[in-house]
Parts: sequence; C-alpha cells; structure tokens
Amino acid sequence: MGDIRRRSAVILGVTGLVAPLTLALTSAPAQAASCTTQAGPYQKQVEKFLGRPVDGKQSTADCKAIQAFQNKHGITPAVGYAGSVTWGVMDLMNKQKAVGNDPNKDGRCPTNKGRIACVNLTLQLSWIQDGSRLVYGPVPVRTGRDGFETRTGLKKIYWRDIDHVSSLYNVPMPYSQFFDGGQAFHSVNLSMWNPPGSHGCVNMTPTVAKKYWSLLKTGDDVFVYGRKPGT
Repeated sequence: MGDIRRRSAVILGVTGLVAPLTLALTSAPAQAASCTTQAGPYQKQVEKFLGRPVDGKQSTADCKAIQAFQNKHGITPAVGYAGSVTWGVMDLMNKQKAVGNDPNKDGRCPTNKGRIACVNLTLQLSWIQDGSRLVYGPVPVRTGRDGFETRTGLKKIYWRDIDHVSSLYNVPMPYSQFFDGGQAFHSVNLSMWNPPGSHGCVNMTPTVAKKYWSLLKTGDDVFVYGRKPGT
C-alpha cells in the first residue's frame, strides 16, 4: 500500500491493490530455530498435508518437514509446531486448489462489466475475466491484514506506476495498479501465504503482477469481495 497523497489533488480527488492455479513461491529467509518435540493440535492434518505418516505424534522428520514449510512461507516461530497458523495456511491452500478453473462459480464477481479483475478475499484468490469468460487465473494473492483490510466493492483502476515506491512505507511496489486510494495490485518478493498479510494492497508474485499489468489498463473495473480469514 503506497502513500499517494501527493497526487490526490489531481487524481480523482483521492482521499488517503486459468492460467491454472499456481502455487509459485518465493522463499522467506530461513530462521535458525530448534525443532520442537511437542505434537501440535493440528498434528494429523499437517502430517497429511505434508505427506507424512499420519499418527498424530511428532517425530524428528515431522518437525523438520513442518519447519521447512514454515520457513518457506515466513511463518514464525519456525519451530516445527503444528499450530493454528501453520494449519490455517495449509487449509487455505487446499481450498484454493479445490477452486480449479471456475473461480467465479458463485457468480459474485460481475459478468456484465466486460474485462474486470476479481479479488476473493475469503479464498485469497484473484483472476481476470471478460464477461463470463476467464481470461487469466485464478492465482493466489496476499491481501490486507487485520486493521489494514483490503476494502471491498466495485472499483476502477485509476493510476498505474510500473516503478512505484511507497512514500509511506519506503518500499518498492513494482507494477502498481491503484484502484482504491493507496490500495493497489503490485508485486512482492514474498510467499503469497506469508502471514499476516499486506497493509491493504493486493500482493502478487512478480510473474503474476507483470501479467496483470499487461492485461489491465486505466479505467478497467476491479471487484473485491469476501473477508480474509483472521480479519
């Protein structure tokens, strides 16, 4: 989420984010942490997700597999404990996979607007459709955390900046396409499942953000709906 207040006076009176579902990841920095010997409350579910023997007991191999998953997605503390945050990420991944090639099956994203970028906060998925035709996606995204929720409703892309840098957070926001105040689609070098979420923008992998940049233009519609888990 970028601070664009300097441009608010001149840009719309702003007041201050299948190609098949891909689980493309950018690894978070590894954390030096010891493995726990304690089984977590979601031990069996986590074991099943990771393809481990499902016995509900923590083994050294279980812990290392869980810890590797946690490090990959920036889940802390990365001690191999099968807790609610780790299972929540895995459960979300399962639900995203289940969507398949029909992300708008529920008909929530408008099909009478022509080309439109849809964002399902509940499933943390986005896609582009043209009428009822799927153009691209669905792809995992990372939206606003609790207290910085990505705002819902029908929007329009009103400003694009390929090399934007946030003056509020002093971080780069490549391929920014703003649709609601300081909220924009843009790329990040993080896992899309890195908790707790963004400061309101719809984060994307660099590959996806570039594709959105090529498919969308100023004036295109954006529809955000649902509610991100934990907000």
